[in-house]
Amino acid sequence: MKVKDKFIRYIKIDTQSNPDSNSNPSSNNQFELAKKLVTELENLGLNEIIMTDKCYVTATLPSNTDKNVPVIAFIAHLDTSPDTSGKNVEHQIIENYDGNDIILNTENNIILSPLDFPILKNYIGKTLITTKGKTLLGADNKAGIAEIMTAIQYLTEHPEVKHGKIKIGFTPDEEIGRGADNFDVKKFGADFAYTVDGGEIGELEYENFNAASLSVTINGRNIHPGTAKNLMINSIQIANDFHNKLPKNERPENTEAYEGFFHLLKMSGTVDLTKMQYIIRDHDLKKFEKKKELAKKNVDSINSEYNKEIISVEIKDTYFNMKEKIEPVYHIVELAKEAMIEAEVEPKISPIRGGTDGARLSYMGLPCPNIFTGGHNFHGLYEFIPVESMEKAVEVIINISKNIVNKN
Repeated sequence: MKVKDKFIRYIKIDTQSNPDSNSNPSSNNQFELAKKLVTELENLGLNEIIMTDKCYVTATLPSNTDKNVPVIAFIAHLDTSPDTSGKNVEHQIIENYDGNDIILNTENNIILSPLDFPILKNYIGKTLITTKGKTLLGADNKAGIAEIMTAIQYLTEHPEVKHGKIKIGFTPDEEIGRGADNFDVKKFGADFAYTVDGGEIGELEYENFNAASLSVTINGRNIHPGTAKNLMINSIQIANDFHNKLPKNERPENTEAYEGFFHLLKMSGTVDLTKMQYIIRDHDLKKFEKKKELAKKNVDSINSEYNKEIISVEIKDTYFNMKEKIEPVYHIVELAKEAMIEAEVEPKISPIRGGTDGARLSYMGLPCPNIFTGGHNFHGLYEFIPVESMEKAVEVIINISKNIVNKN
């Protein structure tokens, strides 16, 4: 089965993770895809196939070479983002794309246009898979799953291609920062790995954000507005004051490359009580710590103004920049780079403006750079992926797998 066909099969399964759930996994529908993958892995003849009660799937493709080579792994995540619905995904295939607007949804006038997304011009003549403007597509990360499964299928069908032991891992809940929570690195038994979870063709990443969540709670005091003078404490207004104390140039819409940000994800409130949820991101650890300190300083300032504690914050670190763990084994980045060049793909080494399971796994003892899936505009209605980019990702995975033998 071609990578396109696998991908289309997988996106039909709703696997949205749920940030409000405390269960593992956060949504039971992730098991549906996990079970399907277990069956496919069994049909391919892989060994040591395991699906845990927390929805982690692992498997082993045995070595077919006498050489002593490192055990490599390829990892992708089962869940899709909770930001946009992944239920009843409808896709469309645009063959020989002509460079013009693509109508996604006439009812809501949702158009995928090169005026808004100039990158589309890079794919004139290619085959694009898009949404129909009602859900996300799910390339993040079902494209990665499809690419890994297609590469493994190729290796099982072509025993003349020599490779060492290859481990496969599919994780739940990556999109809500829990993908590595119950991953047993020691039992997995790989020397290094690659997450197949990147964006456009050629992406190769070994740097990511340092990340934290910031929860803000503001307790106000509601008094009839006709008699509110010097008595009312409007928690919504204080929330606005807190937000405006954060630098405007450090919001996602104003940053790029290595620039970090504060991102307000959610806000709900009344005069009595307002809650806000942020994420904090920065590649530079010192700047990351300063951002957390600024949030605390602003809280102290507001509480001092009211001479009582009316605002509080809870800050939790989520993951850290894997660069520190990858640089000592930089040859694994070079291995991926060479595999791309062999596939006639130009490597684009850049920092991830986000995170992957690989970031946490790297700190857990499994160095894990990230390679491209080929997708664009993840997490939203405008998501698309060129079929040719997926095919190149498959080729890169195969090249990595065979080239490790040639180097030993």
